Amino acid sequence: MRKEVVLITGANGEIGHGLITHLGEQGNVSIVALDVSPLDESLKKYCERFILGDILDTMILGRLVVEFEIRTIYHLASILSTKAEYNPETAHRINVEGTLNLLRLAVEQAAWQGRPVKFIYPSSIAAYGIPDLETKNSIEKVKESDYLQPTTMYGCNKLYCEHLGRYYSSYYRQLAADRSQNTIDFRCIRFPGLISAVTIPTGGTSDYGPEMLHHAAQG
Repeated sequence: MRKEVVLITGANGEIGHGLITHLGEQGNVSIVALDVSPLDESLKKYCERFILGDILDTMILGRLVVEFEIRTIYHLASILSTKAEYNPETAHRINVEGTLNLLRLAVEQAAWQGRPVKFIYPSSIAAYGIPDLETKNSIEKVKESDYLQPTTMYGCNKLYCEHLGRYYSSYYRQLAADRSQNTIDFRCIRFPGLISAVTIPTGGTSDYGPEMLHHAAQG
């Protein structure tokens, strides 16, 4: 019988560190972590399994479902904003095609289990694109549906993946005669810049914040 687990991609990142520690200390879920870099030693004790690999590798994802019944996916893996501008095509592959791989995995798991699988996706305020400084200075609160014309590859990727999540949770196989109601429970938050004193910056626009913390700590 396959073991129920929570899958966390991008496990070594800022959110991954805090999430794995929190879930691990609670002790009521089994965690399978995935990252392209070796897992931080401090996190290993909390994980049922760590897989060194890429979310574009469908063979790795295929082997996961043989062994585990995935109940929740925290999809944290991505190429961040600044780094994405230096290689936008690679960023698109990882941020969009990688997310699509995980969404397909989630709906397949939901079909096998006969119940929805939670899919937690961190989006970004990079999804917004205010056209000029004059507009920026004149507006007040921005609604969720305002100014969705991102100006970075990362923002474009995040906004598109929000729509993919909406599609897979509400409209997937909408023309099929045997369409299942057990798809995914997609949940998404548009985060601002994230600052962590624990992890090393990896290419985000707000990296100057944690870099200041790390340099100060080093004297």
